Amino acid sequence: MTLQERVEQALDTIRPYLETDGGNVVVEEITPDNVVKLKLLGTCANCSMSIMTFKAGLEQAIKKAVPEIVSVEAINLTDMNDPNAISPM
Repeated sequence: MTLQERVEQALDTIRPYLETDGGNVVVEEITPDNVVKLKLLGTCANCSMSIMTFKAGLEQAIKKAVPEIVSVEAINLTDMNDPNAISPM
């Protein structure tokens, strides 16, 4: 299985939860140095909980399933300075 397929498989474990709330995620890129760049879609793109969803869900699922991934980034994550943003403790 390719690196891309393994990352997609990890995301598939989280997607049903995102889809329940009208959201989703796509892999925009996996860089040569094993950084995954994700794009949040639908309601996830502007949800105040997107930081928590990203850190506690997406990033954790990918890193657990694909240990060679060194970093996971969201290209359109809610700004940490947004007063409505909710971040993990």
